[in-house]
Amino acid sequence: MQDVFIGFTSITWKMLIMYGIGGILIWLAIKKQYEPMLLLPIGFGAILVNLPLAIAWEHEGVPGFLRVLYDAGIANELFPLLIFIAVGAMIDFGPLFRNPLMIFFGAAAQFGIFATMIIATLLGFDLKTAASIGIIGAADGPTAIYVATKFAKDYLAPISVAAYSYMSLVPLIQPPVIRLLTTKEERRIHMPLHEKQSPQWLRILFPILVTMTAGIIAPISVPLVGSLMFGNLIRESGVLERLSQTAQNELAYLVTLLLGITIGGSMSAEQFLNKDTILILAMGLVAFIFDTAGGVLFAKLFNLFLPRDRKINPMIGACGISAFPMSARVIQKMANEEERGNIILMQAIGANVSGQLGSIIAGGLVLALVPLLVK
Repeated sequence: MQDVFIGFTSITWKMLIMYGIGGILIWLAIKKQYEPMLLLPIGFGAILVNLPLAIAWEHEGVPGFLRVLYDAGIANELFPLLIFIAVGAMIDFGPLFRNPLMIFFGAAAQFGIFATMIIATLLGFDLKTAASIGIIGAADGPTAIYVATKFAKDYLAPISVAAYSYMSLVPLIQPPVIRLLTTKEERRIHMPLHEKQSPQWLRILFPILVTMTAGIIAPISVPLVGSLMFGNLIRESGVLERLSQTAQNELAYLVTLLLGITIGGSMSAEQFLNKDTILILAMGLVAFIFDTAGGVLFAKLFNLFLPRDRKINPMIGACGISAFPMSARVIQKMANEEERGNIILMQAIGANVSGQLGSIIAGGLVLALVPLLVK
């Protein structure tokens, strides 16, 4: 008789909280349309894994389908790398080539990563875990997952949830930070549009050279950089159009779906509901804010050395995070609200794609340097 009611008697208050968290993520995905492709499967996965006996994860020593997906796609970093191939096929580096200065904002906006690492170590986390937490600030979910699987597997669930949740909340988080750090006059700055198209040879050579450079300077970053650049090479080659479209659509959708439900499946109540999870979520938000502020403040500093007719709209600096192309769209919307007809989208896209590169390079540096510091 006890076995008949085991589903009811096994439920704990922690499970009930996780059902609520899963429900909130699903609500945000459907009602608010915040990254529905990710938040909906993450929310449902969180409910699945916290059902009595957790059969979707493992039962009587037999792995469930969520555990199979985790071992096949997260534990060996396959899903994040496949996502990078898809993202690379989506990225057009043309705006960056037309305005190379935007690369500096992709670097400046990574400030939050290293600032948060320091804060996390002061709060008692070891350096590897602190580095994994800091990467959340880049607003690059695949990089955050990749670093966490190397350095902090026990905290993979909160790190992944924080990274993707804050990515989806870009329209809510970035505008207040930008308005706090800029004046209305600065937000109305117009920027000239560079119409010159970049040659195809440059577009083809760029992903190859970036991969080779990364492989020489930080070899451990090659899986991250190489996957992104391979996807971009497929796009720019001009001879693999159908494969490029497949990477941008079918591959991106399928892997994102599996990645989301697998991340949700790692959110068991016992592992997720603790003090460290709350700290990680809080520090992830701090990292995100610091990254946004770092890019904006760098743009303001840059303007001190530029003539009046060549000033940079400092909102562009906020696009140095890796939330591509959401951040660029948010900045363009803000520019249009401040002054109708102020078009800075191409510059914002240039900074945004440089942020995608910057987050991967930052992730590679963290992977390369932290083990040396730990020794």
